[in-house]
Amino acid sequence: MRVLFINENLGGHATMHLHLRQVLREEHPEIEAQFLDVPPPSLLRLAVGSRLPFLGRWDLDLQPLRLQLATSAWVRSRLRGLEERFDVIHAYTQNTMLLSTATLRRKPSVVGLDTTNARNAYMLPYREPTRWTEPMLRPTLHLETAVFRSAGAIVAKTDSAAASVRDQYGVRDSRLQVVRPGIIPHAADPPAAPGTLRQDLPRIVFVGAQMERKGGSQLVALHQRHLADRCELVVITREHVPRGRNLTVVNDIRPGDPRLWRILRSSALFAFPSRIDAFSIAVLEAMEAGLPVVACAVNGVPELVADGRTGLLVAPGDDGGLLAALSALLDAPARRASMGAAGRARLLKDFDARREAAEEVAVLHEVVARHRAEGAAAGPAHRPAGGSLRPPPPRRVRT
Repeated sequence: MRVLFINENLGGHATMHLHLRQVLREEHPEIEAQFLDVPPPSLLRLAVGSRLPFLGRWDLDLQPLRLQLATSAWVRSRLRGLEERFDVIHAYTQNTMLLSTATLRRKPSVVGLDTTNARNAYMLPYREPTRWTEPMLRPTLHLETAVFRSAGAIVAKTDSAAASVRDQYGVRDSRLQVVRPGIIPHAADPPAAPGTLRQDLPRIVFVGAQMERKGGSQLVALHQRHLADRCELVVITREHVPRGRNLTVVNDIRPGDPRLWRILRSSALFAFPSRIDAFSIAVLEAMEAGLPVVACAVNGVPELVADGRTGLLVAPGDDGGLLAALSALLDAPARRASMGAAGRARLLKDFDARREAAEEVAVLHEVVARHRAEGAAAGPAHRPAGGSLRPPPPRRVRT
């Protein structure tokens, strides 16, 4: 089966698809896969999606939608003449296909997602929602709903994302499936107890390409004010971070770099105070390394981190709660070791990329078979435009 995987390629998307590629190559020779990865925004795409200062402060500039449309336009331009070479299309996320719903109707297709715009619009760290957010969101929801109605199946990465698709967009359970994210575990076990390269200070690790979006700026500020004498903070990011006491910044690690594993294994705990992430591949990598995780209780993150057992969850934006959680684990090496071991066991059981790939492949086979059966039943002149069960008209989103 020839499959075209379209990857929006934001944040952890790149790492997730890196693991998926490897599993497909090693364990699914029946799948002939090609990946279409959206590149970093060009100057033109950045200009199209730039914020308008006077309108942006009121959330009136449609900035997120303009950026998504620029991405979707890039995907549509690459699909021309390409789609006929494949038996099925797997698009991740729905934003890549906002301008390509006709392709989703013509071809067997699966749309994967980690969150929806109905939720995301109210959680962006760089802009506060206003009374205009809801009306400005309607064009986005219209386009997004068209994608959901056109695809043969919808695959959500978390129960949280599935609930939004079901409750806020009216997608029926028969067209919706949850396939949890995963990574390929390393062959080597982590140390019995999380430690540190330095003998005098434990180490906290943060991973996030965008500091503000992932909560890194908040974490660095707290560390410098309250924790710099108690622990080292290692920040793995693409952005510039000013120098600080016991602060190490690594800017050149990319998905698949073995240095990340070595840093995680030599650390005491993992901090990820993102206020927007639907889930986090970085959290899964930390769990595999045997680290307890401190993260914000948003979207699907509580489905990864079991509060009190594999880590601690705090309210988004709560400096006091984040500081208290970090301090509690810094002061309790035995508790860190116990939580880290429980997190690794949870990772191996529930978040293995080999299980994820097998479930994704099963969905692809099902969609292709159903599309062919419907086409044969309807005849060439009346080929169906979507899945076997169509959702009802979209309901207005309540926020």
